[in-house]
Amino acid sequence: MSSAMNSISDALVITKRQLLQLTRVPEVLIFNTIQPVMFVLLFRYVFGGLGAGIPGGYVQLLMPGIFVQTVTFTLAATAQGLAQDMEKGLIDRFRSLPISRSAVVMGRTLGDGLLNIVVLVVMGVAGYIVGWRPTSSLLHIFAGFVLLLFFGYALSWCGVFAGLISKDARVVANVSFLFTFPLTFLSNAFASTTSMPKPLQYFAEWNPVSTMVAATRQLFGFHNVFGVTAHSYPSEHPITTSLFYMVVLMAIFMPLSVRRYKNANSR
Repeated sequence: MSSAMNSISDALVITKRQLLQLTRVPEVLIFNTIQPVMFVLLFRYVFGGLGAGIPGGYVQLLMPGIFVQTVTFTLAATAQGLAQDMEKGLIDRFRSLPISRSAVVMGRTLGDGLLNIVVLVVMGVAGYIVGWRPTSSLLHIFAGFVLLLFFGYALSWCGVFAGLISKDARVVANVSFLFTFPLTFLSNAFASTTSMPKPLQYFAEWNPVSTMVAATRQLFGFHNVFGVTAHSYPSEHPITTSLFYMVVLMAIFMPLSVRRYKNANSR
């Protein structure tokens, strides 16, 4: 019990360090919030015509997709940040300290999760300004944002593992975006999947991004059918499916990341 408490305490110290970096380099926070807002404005006013016939307009379908896209990019941000720490030799310094082996990677993921809170709040305000109006209860809206934060947290563990196995921060950033962009755009985030070729439609239906988008739309009060197969499980149970994906990701990448950190060498 005392070992677990020590690990949590050490992780919180690393999280504090990461948050202090934002105060010293505020440009990181600024650009992390500007980019999602730009996506909101771009899709809202350039592709707004796609929402013909949708109650409340395209923005009601758009905002959950933008939210999920933003937290999905946490994977790339975490991977790049950890890879940069490796290049600077910070990992060797941390490993020389009398702290828990899991504290550094856990602190990194917690810090990125807290940054997502700020980003989602700014995006929510921007969405409200351009016409987004969730119609469900405050409890369901809150649950939608909590689900988004947990999804970003689960993906950040994938980013930790990617950052620890990479040899160059620039390479890991590019590779991470090559992974996250197809997941985002081969989904129901911004348009119906029915216009895709059949194989891509089935991929999009079971895509974790699609299930998350459908789950948040449901919690925000916008119900829509996003799958191509009638009565498929992710179509009917997007929240349950999303939670399952998150548990699986963390069950796989948390132990892999901690083990990799123990054996990692700075470059």
